[in-house]
This record gives sequence, structure tokens and C-alpha cells, in this order.
Amino acid sequence: MGKTKTAFVTESAPEKKTSQEQYREKRERQAAEAKAREAKKIHIAGLKGGQRVKTVGAEMPAEALAKSESTSRKATRAPRIRGKKYQEARVKVDKNKAYPAKEALALIKETSYSAFNGAVELHLVVKKTGLSANVSLPHAAGKEKRVEIANEKTIEKLKANKIDFDVLVATPEIMPKIVPFAKILGPKGLMPNPKNGTLVPDLKAAKNFSAPTLILKTEKEAPLIHTVVGKVSQKDTELIQNLETIIKAVSEKQIVKAYLKATMGPAIKLSV
Repeated sequence: MGKTKTAFVTESAPEKKTSQEQYREKRERQAAEAKAREAKKIHIAGLKGGQRVKTVGAEMPAEALAKSESTSRKATRAPRIRGKKYQEARVKVDKNKAYPAKEALALIKETSYSAFNGAVELHLVVKKTGLSANVSLPHAAGKEKRVEIANEKTIEKLKANKIDFDVLVATPEIMPKIVPFAKILGPKGLMPNPKNGTLVPDLKAAKNFSAPTLILKTEKEAPLIHTVVGKVSQKDTELIQNLETIIKAVSEKQIVKAYLKATMGPAIKLSV
């Protein structure tokens, strides 16, 4: 046999790189990886910074889409246009002037454009939330309220979920029987309590409870009080007496701004 020659093929030695070149390549590789990671991130309302969404797609999440559409509608919504009657009434009122009560009431009667006997509304901006007051008006303001003095018949009606009164007055003796119905009475503002004067010491005081009594309190989250002074058709003297009684109960020191208006009519700034 002839001799077989074996040839060995060897790879050329790798080119050595300087430490600066190696460092530069490392930084470029890290920058490319960071850019790739950033491209995979999607910002969705509610996610914390740096969180990723595994499913990457072109569709916007439903919640974000709905919010975007809502914002878009608000931005493109046309401004509210008041009716002709309101516009005619509005020009009669100087919005930069604060009117005395007598002048304001005269304007209210002139600018009220409802076909029915509207109410004279009072809107107060006060210094803080949580203000409340119980006031008995010298003159009935609008619809007469149905006042009930709590007794055993009242308990039976509450058991049947029947409420045919606007004000519930109670004494301490009957209160333990009323407490179980707090979930029914509370949301309607009918739960007797000393703050609004509907929890009285005895039956004599209950019978003397004044029907035209108003419970004044601010909105839960805003320092605003809304109430009714009377009806547009009432005499000015009666409306002024009711107005003065309300302002005194709230306290002039607590009132920042006051406005009077008819149910259908422009607001008139009141000087307090």
C-alpha cells in the first residue's frame, strides 16, 4: 500500500482587539438592546412606569379608546345655546352688579319666563363644606310640607315601606323603634336628628314643630347651599323676610357670594 499523507488545516488566529475597541462594541450592543426593549413597550393608562405588555398590537385598548373618544367629543362639543326667552331675560340683568334684595326680587319677577308659578331660588357660595342650619321661615315657601309625628302607626308604615310625609318628627322614646329603618329614611333626608330640629324632647315640642322649616346644608363635596325662598307670585315683603331669615341662619360671615333666580330665569347676584 502506498503511504497516505494527512494534511492538517488550522484556522487563522483571531485578530486581537484593543480594550478600547472591545469597550466601544459593548456599548453599541447595549444601546441596540435597550432600543429594542423600548420599542416593545406600550403605555397604557393604569400601568406603572417600566411595565410591559406581552401582547403587542396596533389596536388601542378598549378603556383607553373610550377615554380618547370621550375627550374628543368634549373638545368638539358645541357650546350650549340658550333659548330666545332666556336671552331676552338675560340682557335685563347686569352681571357685574350686586343687587339689593328688593331690586333683585323685582328683576326676578320681570325675568321669570315660565308658564307656571316658579320658585324663587337662593344659591349660596360659602367658605367651607359641612355647614348646616335648621331654619323656620316666617312664610311658607312653596308647597306645604307634610309633617308626621312618629308613633306606632308610623312604624307600621315603615315596615310596609310606605312613606307619605315630607318631615318626620320624633321624640327620644320612639327613636329606638325608628333606628332600624335608617337605611330607608337616611337617603331621603327623613331620619330625625337634633341638627335639623326633628328630634324633639317631648310631644308638646313635636306638635309645635313649624311646617315651613328648611334644612340648609352644603353639598357633600362643594361649599354650595341651594334652597327656596318662596314663589314668584308671593309678596316682596314675605320673600324678603324669608331671605333675611335664611341669611341670618347661615351667617353673613360664612357667605362668599349669593345669587337669586326664578326656576326659569337668569341668576341675579345679591348684595349680602
